[in-house]
Amino acid sequence: MKKDIDIFMEEQNLDAIWISGAAQNNPAMVYFTGIHHVSEADLFIRRGQEPILFYHNMEREEAAKTGLQTASIEERYPFKKYRQSAQGDMLKAYALLYQEMLSDLGIHEKTIAIAGRKEVNIVYALISALQALLPKVHFIGQFSGSVLNRTRLTKTPDEVERIRQMGQVTTSVVGKVADLLSSSPVNHNVLMAADGNPLTIGMVKSNIRRWLAEAGADNPEETIFAIGRDAGVPHSTGTPTDVLELGKTIVFDIFPCEAGGGYFYDFTRTWCLGYAPDEVQQIYQQVFEVHQEVIRSIKLNMPFYESQALTCRMFQEMGHATIQENQNILEGYVHSVGHGLGLDVHENPFAGVGSTGMDILQPGVVFTVEPGLYYPSKGLGVRIEDTVYLNEQGKPEILAEYPYELVLPVKAG
Repeated sequence: MKKDIDIFMEEQNLDAIWISGAAQNNPAMVYFTGIHHVSEADLFIRRGQEPILFYHNMEREEAAKTGLQTASIEERYPFKKYRQSAQGDMLKAYALLYQEMLSDLGIHEKTIAIAGRKEVNIVYALISALQALLPKVHFIGQFSGSVLNRTRLTKTPDEVERIRQMGQVTTSVVGKVADLLSSSPVNHNVLMAADGNPLTIGMVKSNIRRWLAEAGADNPEETIFAIGRDAGVPHSTGTPTDVLELGKTIVFDIFPCEAGGGYFYDFTRTWCLGYAPDEVQQIYQQVFEVHQEVIRSIKLNMPFYESQALTCRMFQEMGHATIQENQNILEGYVHSVGHGLGLDVHENPFAGVGSTGMDILQPGVVFTVEPGLYYPSKGLGVRIEDTVYLNEQGKPEILAEYPYELVLPVKAG
């Protein structure tokens, strides 16, 4: 949580964090500013001091809405001055501007972590030029275990509520999809659209995008709605022209966020239309048993990789190959059982091979539980996923409940 950031910065001998980019679709920035129409800004978090946001005059009122201490770049650092000094060299001019800014902030001889979302070549060029002007600054990038990742690991009640609300939006849209499929007529084992043509994956996904937009949600990373063989490839988003056939598995993985790049929700159900073949029913029941056992087994302050170990062990005992035995398998259980969720759809804690000592299920974490089995050679895949909050009492809580039915009823042909 934000209240811990100074502690984490001190532990890592970090004096400041420089976050750049927009206050939309930019998780590191949005975490501190909220979602606002600020297209370009610089946020400096100095250990032991209030953050300060540098904005451009055109967006002064939007910047003020962040509630942070703010300063106008144009007023404090008029670009014309630096461009003249640099004799028209734009890169050098910006480097001179930021040299003065960092000096005024008192971090021109400090260790500064770089964060935010900007074009990487621009950032590299600017930091390289700035480093030449400020040789005593130690610019660093952070990977696993960064201060921001550790800070965002646990959520405040307000953050949890926003994720819960996205869960309500998500499951509402899922319900609309289920109603669409169940109410569509059947012709020769295929669902038919209102225009008399077969209902396709592309048509369903168009409705999903519309319903999410109407609910005020964004869908920046697409939706997985895949049938048959595609359902057996975990991150296949589905083939738009595929028709909706009875008896084939449909993996429906939907992960929208608040408009403007806010908090995500992540949710998966697997359906068969009309009926499910015996093999699919058996595999579905096995995935469901693992899903339920993983949630039941969650204990306060346990490493998340223990959930992955349990998942692999259970699937192995059921006769399926797992990623624990072979990292390169393409059939069986081929991924991790979950990941953290927040302003990124994938964030700490992680349960898979990238899991570290930081990935602990402590009070306040929000994470997914999503076991699955995949057999593209058999034309099927099954995944069940819920987003879980570990509350202050150490109890796992699914943030948006939804039925676990495998078979969706359809109209009689």
